[in-house]
Amino acid sequence: MSYAIIGFGKIGQALARAFARKGIEVAVATTRDPQSFAADAAAIGPTIIPKTLAEAVEADIIFLAVRFESHPNVAKALPDWKGKTIVDAMNTQAPIEELGGLPSSAFVAKAFAGARLVKGFNHLVAAVLDQDPAVHGGRRVVFLASDDDGAATDVGALAENLGFAPIKLGDLSEGGWLVHARGKSWGQLIFKDLVKFD
Repeated sequence: MSYAIIGFGKIGQALARAFARKGIEVAVATTRDPQSFAADAAAIGPTIIPKTLAEAVEADIIFLAVRFESHPNVAKALPDWKGKTIVDAMNTQAPIEELGGLPSSAFVAKAFAGARLVKGFNHLVAAVLDQDPAVHGGRRVVFLASDDDGAATDVGALAENLGFAPIKLGDLSEGGWLVHARGKSWGQLIFKDLVKFD
């Protein structure tokens, strides 16, 4: 299984550090030349590999950590996303009317035709996501919502490998709303930093 993070701002770098802590290789990409952020990637660790967008989208599981408005540009990187799993780690304050009344991830899924989409890792602010998920003998929770249970299971297994405690919230029309920013009001689980004790 291969992994990539598209976007290398605060969330992208926090995700990269999660991979680096466990020594798991992950490609990182933006729309810029990889050389422009190679030093930042190297500072995180040797398993963080700067790539072009075209190279990064060859991965099996791809984290979207770009500004919400930029996701259609990323979607153009492949004509068909069949066989890919997209983890939507983005948030938006776009009014619900602009999203066709859909949770933001269901709106995003339309741009990535053929992909299996999982909403996840978006409910934690970057500063919290950046921290080691091992907390006081427990593990930091990440919420996952998807219309594809197999995809949610795959991303859940990755979250476990990264040291998090994944909790499935159901499909996008159920769980997606719980971690969705709806214009000026927020889903009930947005920015809740929870720890699970086994």
